[in-house]
Amino acid sequence: MSSSMSQDVIPQLDLGNTFGALFIAVIFAAILFGVTNVQALIYFQTHEDTGMTFYKLVVILLWTLDALHLALIIHGVYYYLVINYANVAALSGLVWSAKLQIPVDTLMIWGVHLLYVHRIWIISKGRSRALPITVGIIVVLGSGVAISLNWATYRCRTFEDLLKTFEWANYSTLGTLSFLDILIASSLCYLLITSRTGSSSTDSFLTKLMSYIITTGCLTSIFSLTVIITCAAMPKNFIYLGVEFSLAKVYVNSYIALLNAQYYTQSNADNLVLSEFCAARRELPHTPEECI
Repeated sequence: MSSSMSQDVIPQLDLGNTFGALFIAVIFAAILFGVTNVQALIYFQTHEDTGMTFYKLVVILLWTLDALHLALIIHGVYYYLVINYANVAALSGLVWSAKLQIPVDTLMIWGVHLLYVHRIWIISKGRSRALPITVGIIVVLGSGVAISLNWATYRCRTFEDLLKTFEWANYSTLGTLSFLDILIASSLCYLLITSRTGSSSTDSFLTKLMSYIITTGCLTSIFSLTVIITCAAMPKNFIYLGVEFSLAKVYVNSYIALLNAQYYTQSNADNLVLSEFCAARRELPHTPEECI
């Protein structure tokens, strides 16, 4: 009887846009993790003489969370496609790694948002703290949406429960992420614009920084909106879950890329411009990141 039941269920299960989509997503996530490795390596090579700083600890923490997230999604896909190969009954349940990767994902994304708030706080030094405080409060309040998503996911036992949960939680969480991305990027750009010194070289350097901020902010928002669109258009498959696998990794890469902004625009002129910018603000930062 069990064999006849399996024959009835297997033709109805499209592995291509469900677990096949998750398999492809894991490959893409592994590629993004490789980019994270390159970004981290560049950062440590360009700051090897600065000792153990706050930003080095941040890069190590983000890399660790990124590696843990990749390990969890690999285990999840391995569990369904290898350990339970041809075991259709096991495909409906949620393995522990599939549930645990969601809080790790949340921790990475909101951690990056808080790090951006910290950067806004640094750039606003010597000026009104109203903007960084306001942005920080909004980011903290926005984390409540993520907490509700994690609680709802924790209560799920099957993929059917997960899909029902994501019908409301996904839209609210990703919509909040897109709003926060726009808010943080616009705040950073505003602070950099108002930091112009009148020197053409310094203003050119600030323009490059703003281009990095806008680009990374748009990239993370595009991924968030892609998850929302695919979830709305194809709610019965796992394609949007596959896109979501890469979302946190894009956030991690966007932040480390901003830390490496000086490397990507590396020249003697840029180093002089950075010094001029810090001097204009009457600051003596311990690391170049504290100027940006």
